[in-house]
Amino acid sequence: MTTLLDRLIAHEKRRQAGLLWLAGVSAAVAAVAAVILLGISGWFITGAALAGVAGMAAVHLFNFLLPSAMIRLLAILRTALRYLERLMGHKAALGALAAIRPRVFAGLAAAPPKAALGYSAGEVSARFIQDVDAIEGLFIRQSAHVGAAASLVAGVALTALAGWAAAVVLVVFAVLSALAARHAGRQAAAGPASEIRNAIGRMKDVVAHMASAAPELRCYGLETWAADHVAAEDQRLIEARQTLARLAGASAVVQAALTGLAAVCVLIVARHASTPLAALAVLATAMTMEGVQALVKSLEQDSDARAAAARIEPVLGHAPSPSSRLRLTAPDLELCDADVRLKVGDRLGVCGPSGIGKTTLLEQLMALRDAPRGSMRLGDLELADLDPQVARASFAYAGQDPVLLTGTVRDNLRLAVPGADDDALWAALADAALDERVRRLPLGLDTWLGEGAGRLSGGERRRLALARALLRPAAWLLLDEPTEGLDAAAEAKVLKGLDRHLAASGQGLIVVSHRPAPLALCGRVLQVGGLGDDGRVMFQPAMQQA
Repeated sequence: MTTLLDRLIAHEKRRQAGLLWLAGVSAAVAAVAAVILLGISGWFITGAALAGVAGMAAVHLFNFLLPSAMIRLLAILRTALRYLERLMGHKAALGALAAIRPRVFAGLAAAPPKAALGYSAGEVSARFIQDVDAIEGLFIRQSAHVGAAASLVAGVALTALAGWAAAVVLVVFAVLSALAARHAGRQAAAGPASEIRNAIGRMKDVVAHMASAAPELRCYGLETWAADHVAAEDQRLIEARQTLARLAGASAVVQAALTGLAAVCVLIVARHASTPLAALAVLATAMTMEGVQALVKSLEQDSDARAAAARIEPVLGHAPSPSSRLRLTAPDLELCDADVRLKVGDRLGVCGPSGIGKTTLLEQLMALRDAPRGSMRLGDLELADLDPQVARASFAYAGQDPVLLTGTVRDNLRLAVPGADDDALWAALADAALDERVRRLPLGLDTWLGEGAGRLSGGERRRLALARALLRPAAWLLLDEPTEGLDAAAEAKVLKGLDRHLAASGQGLIVVSHRPAPLALCGRVLQVGGLGDDGRVMFQPAMQQA
């Protein structure tokens, strides 16, 4: 059955056909040149030695100029075409990855909430980097198949000069080599190669978590404990790599043994031929088996690529469901369980104790979590029936723990509107009461904020996230604890700017807060009463603001 990834790879192979064809031809000619080079070298050296033993008359009759010229030509040809093969193969592979990697990222971004929340950062990185890199080899190694076939044809032709029995022996050992490689590749892909990718993902998760908690670890004297956790994951990765190295070593020993046996067997069956032809057959056999090694390595790595493809396929499969054909007629909002109907421009406050489900409500509206059927409607449609991208277009969101880019102020703001001009950026910063602070920065909007905007304080990072949400031209503004960590004066400035923005834009507002000042902006307030077993947010009766 053809998968999405198979179709994508096939499309990229067609798109890169010219480069792949050139790489394949280069590989074929280089392989033939390599086999003929070693065969002629063996014949030439043996013939020259026999001529020398026969005496001066034989030496004068022996033509050494033509073979030596051919050897030089074949050596140059082999080197140049090997380089061209690598150049064209990698160019085709990189061109294909430039199309495949964004599709994988798009699949990760479009994953349903249940699937997206199931991926750790390390797993996402492993899919996006290691697994896609394994797919790259399918393009680079395509020329290896052509080269191995050409090498085998050339080798059989040369060994046949010493008798067809020698040619048959070569074919038998080449087949045995390919079968052994296929078996080794499947063992590696099913075991250590897969474990290495998983271990790298776990290592990235552990290192990221420990690095983010570095101040707390230092305060509590847990640096050694953290280092031990990292070392434990590193040891698992080392063990997986050692297992893979042992398998690779065993495979190399088997391949070397098969090459040696092939040469010995060819020598035995070619013993009745002339000595130069027997030498030609033996060396051609050795070079052919070496040429087949490219196919052997390809077969070993193709198993790993297939395993990587199996992990990528579910990510690419996060396509919009048939319900994505549904489109909104109006962005009015209904919270069915609270019996609350909101029109664009309305303002709703949400309060309740910590951990009761307030943030979950906003995440369900944003399709970051699955909304139970019958709990929410957007326009005249069930929120659960809408494609997440359609639903999210109606909302601008500033979360309780906003994530900021490692970049400039401008970079972070333009996540909301990539083409926003400076006037719009400054207006959003003014509404979030952050414009004065940004104007004091060395380069203003172009100031580098460091890792996760670490050059800003916690309150300033929250206000930058608020400015980003205010910049987005959506029907509804969803804010989760927007003034947390601010003193009373700063909170008043932020809320004044928010009120001014809402009045000018006509946006609706749903704000979650346990502080009275943000709730005072709203016409009514909902009290969250908890979460049901199915994830449904339960409410207390709606309250009108005084």
